[in-house]
Parts: sequence; structure tokens; C-alpha cells
Amino acid sequence: MSGNNLMRPANAKTQPIGATPGISTKILEPRPLTGFTRRFADLRVRPKLMVLHNLFFLILTCAVYFTVINLIAARIEQARSREITLILNSFTYLSQDNGQDELRPYDLRTGNAGEFGLTDDARQWMQRFPGRTWQRVKTSEHIFKLIPQTDRFYRLTLPLAFYEQMLANVKLGVLAVLGVIYLLAVLVLELFVLPRYVYQPMRLLLEADAATRDGDRAAELIPAPFIPDDEIGQIMRSHNETVSKLRRHEDELEAAKRHLEAQDRLVSLGLLSASVAHEMNTPLAVLHGSIEKLTETIPDPPTQLRLARMIRVTQRLRRISEGLLDFARQRRHETAPVALRPLIDEAWHLIGIDDKAGDVQFLNDADPAHHVTANPDRLLQVFVNLLRNALIAVPTQSGRIRAATRPCAIDGRPAISITVEDNGPGIPHEVLPEIFEAFVTTRLDARGTGLGLTVAEGIVHQHGGSISAANCPAGGARLEVILPI
Repeated sequence: MSGNNLMRPANAKTQPIGATPGISTKILEPRPLTGFTRRFADLRVRPKLMVLHNLFFLILTCAVYFTVINLIAARIEQARSREITLILNSFTYLSQDNGQDELRPYDLRTGNAGEFGLTDDARQWMQRFPGRTWQRVKTSEHIFKLIPQTDRFYRLTLPLAFYEQMLANVKLGVLAVLGVIYLLAVLVLELFVLPRYVYQPMRLLLEADAATRDGDRAAELIPAPFIPDDEIGQIMRSHNETVSKLRRHEDELEAAKRHLEAQDRLVSLGLLSASVAHEMNTPLAVLHGSIEKLTETIPDPPTQLRLARMIRVTQRLRRISEGLLDFARQRRHETAPVALRPLIDEAWHLIGIDDKAGDVQFLNDADPAHHVTANPDRLLQVFVNLLRNALIAVPTQSGRIRAATRPCAIDGRPAISITVEDNGPGIPHEVLPEIFEAFVTTRLDARGTGLGLTVAEGIVHQHGGSISAANCPAGGARLEVILPI
């Protein structure tokens, strides 16, 4: 999209790039690339242009060469024919007293039949027709004539080799001149014209595009003095306008976000930090101590396992309470490399206190080698919310929950995709577009408030990732979290 067309009406007709007004653009309609055209189109621009201009100059050179050579060959043939005719006429009237000096340049010699290697038939023919010239074949360079009343013969050498050598030299000279012109034209194109007017604009555009993806605002705009007024220049200006508009929107959103965050911090500081955190810490301490006391008094292994799980839950609640205070004090959350598979297992153990978890099949297919850089406590909260929603949704006896990871990319950067799938009823279609908004839930009862996915989305975005929800083709819900490595 050209920058000049950003505000063009939807029904306005646009002129294809490179089209001339008034000329039909039917041949410029897009056509799919297949076969040889696909292989040629996949070449880089520089080798592609080298193939094209070398082919053009080669065809032009061949056309000029054969045109000039044919013209010169015709002229040389005319000159040869005229000279041969003059020589034959002069040789016909040659005698011992006349014309020998004029024909000396043509290697005029006298001798007998044996010296010239003449056959008896040739000798007899010239004796029968004295004064006439004899030639073995029309292409032979020697002609003969008998001197009347003698056994002596004249032999004359025609300049056939001279004209053949002349034509060969002309061909070689023309080929050398055209070769030098061809080489100079290619060098001028590859060293001066194309690097400045084609390769440089494309390199600047690619570098600006890479800077845009990397968030380097200082290098993402192409300076105006480097932008030509052609089709490539239109693309470069469109890039600058699009990036500038995008950055303005980002700055506006960032300003709005900072304003909202400031308001949220005031509310969190007044309500959450002073009330919730204080109210939670005291009963949590009592609960934690009671569970530890039960751990010392009840030796039953299954009960010990359940009590250990309850202790982890209370510790998790304490960290959440501390996180509320950290948020109010605007502390930065520390990040570190986090292995995803153990973190998902820990999240499942935390929600395993629910009796239903023992009847549900849970599969953790996360790759042990997959790591991300994140705050483990906050990322654990994301997976607890996702797995808890899945646990509530699946049927009790035949429920199945599966977590898996795979490598992917986000905004051009390497990332890891974590999916949580269940075989429950899925997400209603009317709820799916608003699933991450606050207080949106399909179970507004004592077990759900509609805030779990909203909190998970906020944590994922803080880590530079994304989260999405969908329904599986075979039924059930599918939540996907993508986090940069």
C-alpha cells in the first residue's frame, strides 16, 4: 500500500505500479508463479538482474555482430568478384610482350606442365584452345594459360585467400569491439547504475524493516535524501508513513496505559495492600501453622501427601499477598530461565487438592528442553488458572487434560507455544470473543468470578507474549500461551 493512498476512498481506482496512463494494464495483472518462473522469481534481486541484463546485452551483441558481418561480407564479396573479373580479363589478353608487369603482384609464373603438375587432359585442352584460361575447379586459386607456339604455360594465383583472411580479420575485429563494449556496459551497470539506483534503495528498505521489527526507532525510518521518486521510492515512503503512524498509535496507547496503571496503583495501594494483604497474612499464618502441626501428628502417607500439597498452596497464597504489596511499591519482578515442564507439573499439583483431580487424566507432554525467561511465580499463576478452568470444565470420570509445548515465533522472535486442551463442552461461541475480559465467565457461581483469564492475560502480556482461546475440532477448549524465549 503506497503512502499516498492511505486516505484514498474505498471505491477509488488505483494505477498499478509501473503502468503508463492510457495503456491497457491487462498484461500487468498478477499471475501465479509456477515451474521455471517460480525458480527464477526465487533468485535474489542482484543475480536476477545480472541474468536479465547479460541476456539483453548478449542478444544485442549477436544481433549487431551478424548484421554488420553480413553487410561487410557482402561488400568484400563484391570487391573480390570485381577484382577476379579484372584479373581474368587481363590474363586472357596476356602475352609474352604485353601485360606481364601488371600481373606480377598475383604471382605470375611460367613453366612446363610437369612443373605445374598439369594433367594430360588439361595440357591437351589448352593446346586445343590456345589463348584461353584453364582452372581445375571454380574455387581453385590457380589459373593456367598456354603460351602459343610453345610448351610453356603461364600460372596465375587468384587472391582468394587474401579476401578470406580479410573477412576473418574483420569478424575477429568486430567481435573484439563488441566484446569490449559488452564488458564495459556490464561493468557500468553493476558498479555504478544498479548499486546506486536499485540495490541501495532495497538495502535501505530491508535495513529499515529489520529495525522496525527489532524496535530500533532511530533506524526504522529511511532519510528523505535517499528516497527516489520511482516505484521503489513509493514503497519506501509508504514504509515511513506506516511506521510513523504505528509509532504514534503505540505512543498514544502507552500513554493511556501509563495513566490507567497509575490509577490502578492508587486503588491497589489503598484497597489491596492495606486491606487484602493484611487480612490474608494473619489467617494464612494460622492455617500454615495448623497444617504443619497436622503433618507432625498424622503419619498416614496419603494424608501426608495431601498436607504437603496444602502447605504449597498456603505458600503460594503468601507469595500472592507479597506480590500485591510489590505491585503497590512499583518493584520490578525478577525474571530467570524457567523450565516449562516442571512448572506445569507444579501447577497441576497445586490444583490437585481438589478431589476431582484424582479422577481426571492429566498428560504433561511439554518438552523438558523448553525454557523461557520469566518470573516463575507469576507464570505459575497463569498455568494454575488455565488448568483449574480445564479441571472444572471436564467430566468427572472421563475427563482428560493435556498440556504440550512446541517451538514457534512471535513478532519475528523465537518463542515457545504452550497449549492446554481439555475434552469438556468447550467455550460458547458468544463468549469466545470476550473470554479474556473481566467478569466474563460461563460459571458465575461460587467456583468462578471471571477474573482468572483476565489475570493470566495481563501476566502473559507483561512477559512480552500472547494468549488466545479456541475450541478444538473434536470438542473441548484449547488455550494457547506464546512466550518469547
